[in-house]
Amino acid sequence: MSTPLRWSVVRVDEVYDGETVYRELFAAEPTAFWLDGSLVPTGRASVLGTTTGPGAEVVVRDVADGDAFAEMQALLATRHGDVPAELADIFCGGYVGFFGYELKALTGGAVAHEAPTPDSLWIWANRFVVIDHARARTFLVAVHPDEEAAAAEAWLRKAAASASNWYMGSTSKPFAGLDIEAHLEQDREAYLAGIDACREALEAGQTYEVCLTNRVRLPAVVDPFEFFLWQREANPAPYAAFVRHGDLALASSSPERFLAVDADGWAECRPIKGTAPRLDDPEKNRIAAAELAADEKTRAENLMIVDLIRNDLGRVSMPGSVQVPQLMAVETYETVHQLVTSVRGRLRDDVDAIDAVRACFPPGSMTGAPKIRTMQLIDELESSARGIYSGALGWLSVDGRADLSVVIRTAVLTPSETVVGAGGAIVLDSDPFAEYDEMLLKATATLRGSAT
Repeated sequence: MSTPLRWSVVRVDEVYDGETVYRELFAAEPTAFWLDGSLVPTGRASVLGTTTGPGAEVVVRDVADGDAFAEMQALLATRHGDVPAELADIFCGGYVGFFGYELKALTGGAVAHEAPTPDSLWIWANRFVVIDHARARTFLVAVHPDEEAAAAEAWLRKAAASASNWYMGSTSKPFAGLDIEAHLEQDREAYLAGIDACREALEAGQTYEVCLTNRVRLPAVVDPFEFFLWQREANPAPYAAFVRHGDLALASSSPERFLAVDADGWAECRPIKGTAPRLDDPEKNRIAAAELAADEKTRAENLMIVDLIRNDLGRVSMPGSVQVPQLMAVETYETVHQLVTSVRGRLRDDVDAIDAVRACFPPGSMTGAPKIRTMQLIDELESSARGIYSGALGWLSVDGRADLSVVIRTAVLTPSETVVGAGGAIVLDSDPFAEYDEMLLKATATLRGSAT
């Protein structure tokens, strides 16, 4: 059944503080999110919100429940209305959440491991705040059908009255002093054995590149939101995000775009392959970045994934439209340098953002190439489900746009444990010990902010 929607919007010509907005409006809600675009110069907007009132909805699914992609596609098709022009190029309402890695079973992979967390979770964002950093303004937004107008206006009045208070964030380090290596799911010996098995498959011609990953399993944190506040200070990233539903929370400092679809139907992936630590000494740091850019092995890893993504996007793009406007550029973040490429394609008229997600899922930078056979090898070599890690997190809007990150540099927080995934690309000339160190660097950066 189709649901015509209305937008009730209050505009404030100042930039609200994200932490304040979250604490005042959303901290007490059973479900909440904060997609934080304030941490890097290229960040356009932050979006914080919840689902509440008669129209509240959280779609939680496991791979055994059916086709999560098709379900989200059908749900979005029922939502329509005239999006306010001032929200048309930023988030205007829709679903916020994630597709977990185990949904690969819907895109050519197999069900090999069962995750303890949901394989798909999407929050219908009907009450949210958009902080437009680029234009120094804030929007308080309620999306609702006509019959819920009174409840929407009441929420907007409450939001406008309460969002100007101020809080100071925590700077404590949750895992300072903890031996991260001692908490690896696969210890050094086991991970190195996995690399050897990858090399055997590579030599046999079964694959060209394998993204082998590991998990760090740590004690639960007392307050997941405080952990996120520390993380965003210690390791700021363009796709920083906090998502909470019941006892499950995600704190992400992902630097990698999985897929974005704009209003004109252009889809873009920005795969990362190649990581080096950022150093305190300016000259040594400059050399480290230059060496990353010139490293033949790293460039080969990146190029193979670019070819894979070009093929994925090509299946849903207009013929001849797939292009690579940025090839292997070094981008620097708080703790690491990364080698980043952009791949774009104009979607065909008969496909939408969910079709593009399906075609490219799971992210090629987290599998290797060729994707199907390499995922089979990964299933054999990794001892547990990746779960939310290696999936996609972000928003799917009612006007057909989307923006999703790759779930890396992310802590999955539950009352029983804190789990962080990390890994790296294995190719024929990989140094097993260097690959192990890179995996440990990524895990440490997520949990401590600095690996040095």
